[in-house]
Amino acid sequence: FNSYPYLLCTDISSGINAEYGGSGSGQQSVTGVTNGDDVNSYWVILNGSNKPECNRGDEIKCGSVIRLKHFTTHRNLHSHAFSAPITNNHQEVSAFGEGGVGDSGDDWQVVCSSDIWYKTSAVRLRHVTTSKYLTVPGNTFGRPIAGQYEITAHGTLSDASLWRPVESVMFMPASEDSANHDEL
Repeated sequence: FNSYPYLLCTDISSGINAEYGGSGSGQQSVTGVTNGDDVNSYWVILNGSNKPECNRGDEIKCGSVIRLKHFTTHRNLHSHAFSAPITNNHQEVSAFGEGGVGDSGDDWQVVCSSDIWYKTSAVRLRHVTTSKYLTVPGNTFGRPIAGQYEITAHGTLSDASLWRPVESVMFMPASEDSANHDEL
């Protein structure tokens, strides 16, 4: 655990669930919950595709292109020009790929008002391929994921497109970590 006030590469953040039910395209559904204490809510922050691997502990700069890899399924937060299952005038958001390997539909740009993504600050995530923003339109699913919020991508900016980690596991930069530990 570290006391850095900002999010770092390979940090694990929570607040969005990946569920096993198929969504409109048949890909894994992504839903929102109001609390982040479920293991299905954790996502690992990585560099976007076509970017060099980030070093553990690198700051996430505003304007950076990232991928969010689901902690338990190892699928990436993904979007594409396919209608969302409930809010049809929005774009579907799903979990896609295997082992963290996906495609350019997994790339999201961090949009914030400072130089780096502070863990207490809200940011927007803009889908690089379609320029739509990750959002919660307010609709909830019925069975089998009753009460969970639909997550979509949409071009309109609102408070529903602002994201803040509910809780996170932070990692020190690799250089500081090795300086403070001498065990294997």
